[in-house]
Amino acid sequence: MLVLVLNAGSSSLKYQLINAKDGDVIASGLVERIGLDGILKHEMGENKKLTFEIDIPTHKEAIELVLKTMTEGETKVIDSINEIDAIGHRVVHGGEYFNSSTIVDDKVINKIEKLIPLAPLHNPANILGMKICQNLMPKTPNVAVFDTAFHQTMPEENFLYAVPHEDYTEHHLRKYGFHGTSHYYVSQEAIKLLGNKKSSKIIVCHLGNGSSICAVKDGKSISTSMGLTPLEGLVMGTRSGDIDAGVIPYLMEKKNMDGHQIIDYLNKKSGILGLSGISSDLREVIKASNEGDKRATVTIELICNRIKKYLCAYAGLLGGVDAVCFTAGIGENSDLIREKVCNELDFMGIVLDKEKNKIRSSENREINKTTSKTKIYVIPTNEELVIAKDTYNLVKAK
Repeated sequence: MLVLVLNAGSSSLKYQLINAKDGDVIASGLVERIGLDGILKHEMGENKKLTFEIDIPTHKEAIELVLKTMTEGETKVIDSINEIDAIGHRVVHGGEYFNSSTIVDDKVINKIEKLIPLAPLHNPANILGMKICQNLMPKTPNVAVFDTAFHQTMPEENFLYAVPHEDYTEHHLRKYGFHGTSHYYVSQEAIKLLGNKKSSKIIVCHLGNGSSICAVKDGKSISTSMGLTPLEGLVMGTRSGDIDAGVIPYLMEKKNMDGHQIIDYLNKKSGILGLSGISSDLREVIKASNEGDKRATVTIELICNRIKKYLCAYAGLLGGVDAVCFTAGIGENSDLIREKVCNELDFMGIVLDKEKNKIRSSENREINKTTSKTKIYVIPTNEELVIAKDTYNLVKAK
């Protein structure tokens, strides 16, 4: 079964055409700058990469362009869009409506629309992608796969905020968590590496421009660092992560900001960018630190301390830990961050092998010393494969 996986952002569209049975990626790409002078970056296999600059006024033209690119000319990988058996959509927020992936119909879209206030930047684009596909390919089933679904197994004591309870019952104020498809995929891979251990305690560190940590017990999420929105938790590329709630009215007064401005400030101007004053790209901050920039060095230490704090807290919630997993752009590629996070955690049975940690690979790998009671894994995430397989399983069962 061929599944087209779509991730529609406010001005971008990521896509992969995947054979859901064996996981082979037939084509993939990214449409950027929708509404402006658009750019399409298209890949077929490992060796053929093409970039096109083209006017892409809306998401409709972006999806039409993707379908045309896959069926025509030198970029052709299928003869017709009729060969696409199903479309899987990444949806950021499913609230408490959805604890698993679901086939898209009008009722599903209506529920996702109700959640727009919880994800105003993401859910509208996700919905738009679904509606366009329904229009362009009316006979092809669509499936919604939610970032939040994996975390619906969290117990109340781990998802509630300590505010009046009616704010939860009336306004749905609670921790939802995100990166669910990544945390699910990586934790399942870790369980396999642990010999399919029936009772498992795993901590997944998804570290990228957006970052979160998840405590996974017996394959289920019991707590995660992101909250009502993706702003809570770790220090990220441009997001502040955890701060004292009193900071918000203080800054609003001092900087003469309204509600929208302070949220924009904490989401887009803070984090690694705000701390370092250099970049939201951690690679540039590490380079500056190596050249003696003090702010860059403090930024790196602060990032790692926050990760370590959550890691130790989640080990306590789990009552121990069998494996710590690093994934996503920073988690998979930065040996420095992994080393600093694991440093001085010997008391928890976490002992990093510095030489193994420096080896770069696209495969799952173990980077702990043989004396380590806790396994330390680097596991490249594959959220698109999770979406493709969920889509395949739902459509097949229909």
